[in-house]
Amino acid sequence: MIMLRLILTPGLFAAVVAAVIVTAPPALAQDKGTLHPQPLPPLANPNDPHLAAKQLFGRELAPAKLAPSSIGFYAKGCLAGAEELPIDGPTWQVMRLSRNRNWGNPALIAFLEKLAAKAHKLGWPGLLVGDMSQPRGGPMFTGHASHQIGLDADIWLTPMPNRTLTRMERENMSAVQMVRKDRLDIDPRVWTPEHLKVIRAAAEAPQVERIFVNAAIKKALCREATGDRHWLSKIRPMYGHDYHFHIRIKCPAGSAGCEPQTPPDHNEHCAPKDFAYWFSDAVLHPRPPKVPPKPRPPLTLADLPAACRTVLHAR
Repeated sequence: MIMLRLILTPGLFAAVVAAVIVTAPPALAQDKGTLHPQPLPPLANPNDPHLAAKQLFGRELAPAKLAPSSIGFYAKGCLAGAEELPIDGPTWQVMRLSRNRNWGNPALIAFLEKLAAKAHKLGWPGLLVGDMSQPRGGPMFTGHASHQIGLDADIWLTPMPNRTLTRMERENMSAVQMVRKDRLDIDPRVWTPEHLKVIRAAAEAPQVERIFVNAAIKKALCREATGDRHWLSKIRPMYGHDYHFHIRIKCPAGSAGCEPQTPPDHNEHCAPKDFAYWFSDAVLHPRPPKVPPKPRPPLTLADLPAACRTVLHAR
């Protein structure tokens, strides 16, 4: 997810949301709960230069057998030598297994395993891990603009149950909505001090570059954080993060082609002016545009770093 401050009209905001929240075509769906995703139908012309890159990377079921490397930017790149996060760990479980998105740079895998153990010690039962990256990264069929280079991970704000979830439960259960109906604050019926602890534990890790949450969650963190508050500078509001928080780690060693995120400043971003945009009527109650704008063309293989062609075709 690229951090750009856009001045959106109400109509344009609605169009952006509509463009991001899309549904997978039936032909691309996998059996729910599967641990063994099936190959999707072959493309009529995989060498078409106008073909969306998501059609290519979304069909790869295994990682490229290359040295681990995150290539390009978080929203415009790919992943070599990916490692799979086991679907069950002592303090985590992976959700939505049929998506086959529990892959990442080995640095991300190591970080998540360490975070899960630390969060458990802080009183969090365990992490429910959502989308990370595809086996070779790259653009996804649905759901994300980022998560392309194996350095992003979504962590549910629902604590892990004290049992192993079935495959169908992992597909069908919903994460808990953490934001109040008026969108101006967290829901006190579900928000707990442990939520702050687990987000803080992630943000304090030196390898974490950003954490994206709903603005109401950022507001709660600003209000409730005590002691050293420097970690709040990494927490940034973002659309669509009512149920989970999105972790983004820095470019790791060995990824010379990785394009870093701008480092966070030293500002907590907790002043009223920092929330003015997010709590404006245009954002909270967007109106549909009179004339829907034309959708932005999808990324093609040529739009990605040149090394992504090697990643895509490695066998």
